[in-house]
Amino acid sequence: MVFSSLLFVFVFLTLNLIVYLFFARTIRQKNIVMLVFSLIFYMWGGPRYLLLLLAMTAICWFSGLVIEGSGSRRQRKTALAVCCVLMLGLLGIFKYTGFFLENLHGLTGFPKEVPNIVLPIGISFYTFQLLSYVIDVYREEIHAQRKYWLLLLYASMFHQCIAGPIIRYRDINREIAHRTMDVRSMSEGIGRFAAGLAKKAILANSCAKVADTLLPSGAEAIRQAPAAALWAGMLFYMLQIYLDFSAYSDMAIGMGRMIGFHYKENFNYPYTAVSVTDFWRRWHISLSTFFRDYVYIPLGGNRKGEPRRVLNLFIVWFLTGLWHGASWNFILWGLYFFVFLVIEKYLLGPLLDKLPKVCSHVYLVLVVYFGWVLFRFESLSEIGAVFQGMFGLNGNGFINMVTSVQIKNELFFLAVAVLAVTPLAKKLVQAWKELWTKRFYVPAVYYVFEVLLPPAFLILSVMALVGDSYNPFIYFQF
Repeated sequence: MVFSSLLFVFVFLTLNLIVYLFFARTIRQKNIVMLVFSLIFYMWGGPRYLLLLLAMTAICWFSGLVIEGSGSRRQRKTALAVCCVLMLGLLGIFKYTGFFLENLHGLTGFPKEVPNIVLPIGISFYTFQLLSYVIDVYREEIHAQRKYWLLLLYASMFHQCIAGPIIRYRDINREIAHRTMDVRSMSEGIGRFAAGLAKKAILANSCAKVADTLLPSGAEAIRQAPAAALWAGMLFYMLQIYLDFSAYSDMAIGMGRMIGFHYKENFNYPYTAVSVTDFWRRWHISLSTFFRDYVYIPLGGNRKGEPRRVLNLFIVWFLTGLWHGASWNFILWGLYFFVFLVIEKYLLGPLLDKLPKVCSHVYLVLVVYFGWVLFRFESLSEIGAVFQGMFGLNGNGFINMVTSVQIKNELFFLAVAVLAVTPLAKKLVQAWKELWTKRFYVPAVYYVFEVLLPPAFLILSVMALVGDSYNPFIYFQF
């Protein structure tokens, strides 16, 4: 079950809110409702994987109690180390066993058959959340949660299990025990969720369809594609990947606001950045800050000299790539950004500061654009074929009639998608608000707009999800 399905929106989430708002009176009852619905959400993908979530939460719950109750530093370190080994070991078994065995088979021929291990839903996210909880208990930044079921609620909250953000226990532990909600927060939550749903259903899904059409699978098929198809296809994929990830974060933040949780922002218009360093301050913020606080700084950060700093950055970006997927292309993607971060740190930094922002921005967009080629294609032969094709080395020319028609048909949609990855729409809404509330002193006009916008987003999203024939952008094609 995904957030952008009609089943989730009109059955699961609707039923969850009805029970939460009208039948749960106390905070304990509300927490029980959220826990039950979250566990049902996880069971939807397979009941056996719910057992894994329960077990991993139990490991961290027990470890937190042991760490807080231990009298000696050695016992605390041992408990933390055992917990980290168990948690990362379980993550490794389910996420990386196939990758390791495939590479071993390629080198030695052993084993004869590589088992196909299904990745449990949300394991990367709840593993990091639980680890951050245990480490924060060890650092004495929070107290251990005495009740197992409340820690399970934190780990299993269905709002953020698919694509984040990674929620830290210290940020929401007070809201688990004491939270309030009002009409305003409910309204803001619904608006944020509806906007995220529209971003996913209308924009991200449409970008994905165009990208899949223009970017064939397989190295041979890629070599047959004209250069324009590859350039345009990667542009649509670049838009899709941001719209997709940020849409899920928007929906998670919106659902949290509906019931009184305040999750931190996870994306801050990263494609408007002016350097790779700036980009990673804006992209998947919860992940980059996790690696900063729990990997980079504990390794020594920038406190142990420049060679050690570069090594620490290498480790962080190797792990960042590996976290995104068990494949060499993801590792290359992570190390690709490591290289540019090091170059910016020691060579390009002063130059980027002196350049006009438009030049720095163009540099950033090109770096990220080519980085998504590594992210999209798993095979090294496919990656090589894409780069060759982009620069006319496949002998198929720049464009053909089919590609030309396809691109022309999507020009209006492309303009809308490009605007959607910038803060322009947000600024226009804010300007509209100030116009009616501060200049004309007729706030009712803005409030009517604010009330009508979420239903409009919902209707357009449903039309897009029902079928392509209802895609609102089809009527604006050239």
